[in-house]
Amino acid sequence: MDTTAIVFEQPGALSVKRLALTPPNACDVVVETLFSGISTGTEKMLFDGSMPQFPGMGYPLVPGYESVATVVEAGPDSGCQTGQTVFVPGANCYSDAAGLFGASANRLVLPGSRTVPVDKDIAGDAVLLALAATAHRALSRAQEPVDVIVGHGVLGRLIARIAIALGQTPPRVLEANPERRKGAEGYEVLSPSSDAAKEPSFCTIDASGDSKAVDSAIAGLNRNGVLVLAGFYGDTVRFAFPAAFMREVSIVLSAEFTPEDTHAVLSLIGGGHLSLKGLITHHAHPQDASEAYRTAFGDPHCLKMVIDWRKAS
Repeated sequence: MDTTAIVFEQPGALSVKRLALTPPNACDVVVETLFSGISTGTEKMLFDGSMPQFPGMGYPLVPGYESVATVVEAGPDSGCQTGQTVFVPGANCYSDAAGLFGASANRLVLPGSRTVPVDKDIAGDAVLLALAATAHRALSRAQEPVDVIVGHGVLGRLIARIAIALGQTPPRVLEANPERRKGAEGYEVLSPSSDAAKEPSFCTIDASGDSKAVDSAIAGLNRNGVLVLAGFYGDTVRFAFPAAFMREVSIVLSAEFTPEDTHAVLSLIGGGHLSLKGLITHHAHPQDASEAYRTAFGDPHCLKMVIDWRKAS
C-alpha cells in the first residue's frame, strides 16, 4: 500500500510523490484524507530548517498535524468504524520518510486511538481543531481571564473566540499588521501603538510566536500579572529583567494541547458556543503544494491554507 504525500526533501525543498506505507495492525485504521492544514509555526520552521531537533526528526520528512479524513479500514482493536470522519493529529507510517508530523498525505495508517471523531458537517473547518485545542490550552494555563491577546492570526482569533465562549469578558487583541486587524467577532483589535492598547493587563497571552513581543507584553502587565507564551519560539526567548522584576510577573509556557482540550473545544462547538467558520482563507490542490506553502508562509492575506486532498489525482 502506498500514498501521495507532501515531502520536505531537505530545508527549502518540497516535493509531492508516492511513498510506501507501513502495513496496518489490529489497532490501526487506514484513512483517506479530505483536508490538511498548513501550519505557519512549526511547519514553517521544518521547511526552512530552523526547527530545533526533536526525536524522530530528519529529512526527507512528511509534515502536517492538521488533517481530517475518512476511515476506510478499521482494525478489530482500533475502536473505530469504517465511514467515520476523524481528525488526524499526525501519523508515522512511511517506509522511506520520517513522519514529523506526518499527516499531509492522501492515505494514512495510524492507531485508531490517535484519531478524534468529528461531525461530518464540520469536516471542512475541523483542520483547525489542533489550533483550537492549543488556544484552549493557553487559556487553561492562564488560570484567570485573559485581558490582552498579542497577535490576530488564527491562533489569536481562536483564543479570543474561546475566551468569549467560556463566558469571559471579550479581550483586547493587539495586532501590528493593519491587514490582520480585520475579521474580529465580538472583540476589539487594536494597533499596539494606540492609547487603548496601553491600558494595563492582569493577564496577557502572546499568540504571535515572536520572541521580540515579550518585552512589550511584560511592560503592559500590572504588578503580579501573568504572561502566557502560547506560540512556538524557535529562537532564544529573552526579556528585560528589571521590568519583569518590578512587576513580579509570572511567565507561563503553554505547550502541547491535551485530549481534554480537544474534547472541550468539540463540546463548545457542539453546544453552539464556538464557531470555526471564517478562518480558512485559501485552498489548494496537492499538486500545487509548493505555491501553497509559499503563500501560507509569506502572504499576510492568507490566514489559513488548506490542501484539498479530494482533488488529488
